[in-house]
Amino acid sequence: MLEIFRYGFMIRAFEAGIIIAVICPLLGIFLVLRRYSLMADTLAHVSLAGVAIGLLTNIDPVVSAVATSTLGSLVIDRLRTSKKVYGESALALFLSGSLALAIVLISFGNGLNANLFTYLFGSIVAVRPIDVVIVSVLGIVVISLLILFYKELVFLSFDEEAAKVSGIPTRFINTMLIVLAAFTVSISMRIVGILLIAALIVIPIITALQFGKSFKTTILIGEVISIFSVISGIFVSYYFNLAAGGSIVLIALVIFGMSLLWKKA
Repeated sequence: MLEIFRYGFMIRAFEAGIIIAVICPLLGIFLVLRRYSLMADTLAHVSLAGVAIGLLTNIDPVVSAVATSTLGSLVIDRLRTSKKVYGESALALFLSGSLALAIVLISFGNGLNANLFTYLFGSIVAVRPIDVVIVSVLGIVVISLLILFYKELVFLSFDEEAAKVSGIPTRFINTMLIVLAAFTVSISMRIVGILLIAALIVIPIITALQFGKSFKTTILIGEVISIFSVISGIFVSYYFNLAAGGSIVLIALVIFGMSLLWKKA
């Protein structure tokens, strides 16, 4: 059972995976409460376009994905705040548009290849030492900013208008949250996969909310679910030769289903 820890790539997968598992619920709680759940999915599709650009131009796909998703998040935020596009229409535009762009770029590169498959669904063997360093730096930045603006984010999540009247820089905090989500989605794709990272951001928090506890307790429960899902998913993917991202998300979904049964009982 413990032979999994004999391999360097597996240790790196656990290190990066656990950091990602910690980050995702911290962002997810604010995205879910603000009804931004679709934001993570949209940024994942924008990252896919960035990966396609990177593979086509021989740029590191992680770098191109981060740049593309960050730029996309800023444009989405600008469209939403300017009210030129109503509600979540901006998200729908970018979700479909970036997916279409990715498909066109992939067709230029002779279709779907093994490298792109890795970014789509995640691969534990693809985690490089530099990925662990990047994820660690991201984790420190995300946790530090969320702690620094914790009170403002909580206030904003429940009553944005009151927060604005109180003098809280709502525009800056909204932009910061979206950009952090863009970074997290892009950098987490090697473990969970672009098409599934949004689920890891949202599902643990939705599950935690079923227990009806306090705000901080909800975050703690979400963290436990997220970390358990990632560790279990990596074990399952290794011993059964399955995609890491799919295994992680399916375990999170099973826990969500159990929480619904518990609540009903």
